[in-house]
Amino acid sequence: MATPAWPASGLANGLANFHNARKARSPIVSLIGEHSTKHLAYDAPLTSDIAAFAAAVSPEIHRLDSAAAMGPTAARVIAAATRYPGRITHLIIPADFSWSAGGPLGEVAPPEPPPCPVVPHLGGAGNWGLLLGGQTARGRGLVLAARLAAAGWRVLIDRNAPRVEMGRGGFQPERIAYFPGPAQAQLAGLTDLVLVEAKAPVSFFGYPDDPSYLAPASCRIHELASPEQDGLAALEALTADLPAAAWDDPQPLSSPPTGKLTLAAIGQAIAALLPENAIISDEMVSSGPPVLAALRHAPRFDYLPVTGGSIGQGLPVAAGAAIACPGRKVVVLEGDGSALYTPQSWWTMARENLDVVTVIFANRRYQILDIEMRRTGANGFGERAEAMVDISTPPLDFVKIAEGLGVRAVRVESAEAFTAQFGAAMRQRGPCVIEAVL
Repeated sequence: MATPAWPASGLANGLANFHNARKARSPIVSLIGEHSTKHLAYDAPLTSDIAAFAAAVSPEIHRLDSAAAMGPTAARVIAAATRYPGRITHLIIPADFSWSAGGPLGEVAPPEPPPCPVVPHLGGAGNWGLLLGGQTARGRGLVLAARLAAAGWRVLIDRNAPRVEMGRGGFQPERIAYFPGPAQAQLAGLTDLVLVEAKAPVSFFGYPDDPSYLAPASCRIHELASPEQDGLAALEALTADLPAAAWDDPQPLSSPPTGKLTLAAIGQAIAALLPENAIISDEMVSSGPPVLAALRHAPRFDYLPVTGGSIGQGLPVAAGAAIACPGRKVVVLEGDGSALYTPQSWWTMARENLDVVTVIFANRRYQILDIEMRRTGANGFGERAEAMVDISTPPLDFVKIAEGLGVRAVRVESAEAFTAQFGAAMRQRGPCVIEAVL
């Protein structure tokens, strides 16, 4: 994808999600506007060290030297961005080159296929695990991984894999858990862990009494394919002698939840009503586990998690997914604190009439900060610190916020109301917001 031209200060406004995109290895061409060449000497208010801002999220920084060179330079930048598995490339364009006469168009070569690694013989005695990332967390990669699961391997998915195929009708390995304890339980007893387009799992933060590395200390790590290599081809070679495998498919959820609106009830309703081939952008943060457990029963869908931990990804990623895939229903599962970072995405959804349904998990708190603070050994917040994570005062009204940005919205406080409103949203096209009060 390409981002529009902006000066360094505008680039700075986007750095948080550029960080997420870098961790996701998304192919992005970032066009950065600069003052005209003759104006740079005057240190105008927007003059800054653009390359320093850009380097924070990618070392791939290109500067246009002349208007005539725009075509070949753009071709070179696109080729760099699309080199597997993808990267952010910046192109700095002085303003006068945009109004000057240009040169010939550049020729963009088709992306080169990723290199295929040499696949060693793996397996044998011990407890073997497989960690999937990149392209192997969906489609053919999951089919091949199921063969290893049937052979006794423990198969897991990198927590930060940027796109995962989930739901009924396909093999669904567990993702590495967020917190160290559950993640260590998933990896406990492994003697060998094989990485496919993934890195060895580490905890999100460092904690006083927990190791950063999540696999057992004695576990041997094998890199079958790096994130820059063709993990799918490596899996094909690794599993060539194994038979096709079946897997246990969860049953669909047909009974609508009733009573109190809980995270589990929201998950059950979404799993029962989500259409086939939907896209889910997830920024639930602390609310996620009960909902994701229910979504294993949903029809097959693509799942887009936060890849770099920078808050504010859920809404803009959903807008991008809806633009890229106009025939697919897009659902955003969004924490109320996270939604405050990028609500302008709703204006874009309204302007472009994007088919995006946003579910706001309104617990009126930056709950994950509270949880993480307690994990350091601190026993609660002081009065002033408490006020910084409590977002109940003044009361947030996401219905008014969304409507002010052109999106229809409704607030629900019971399982029955959520089921009714989410079901209606699945039957209609266009953007809408459901504020689920927890």
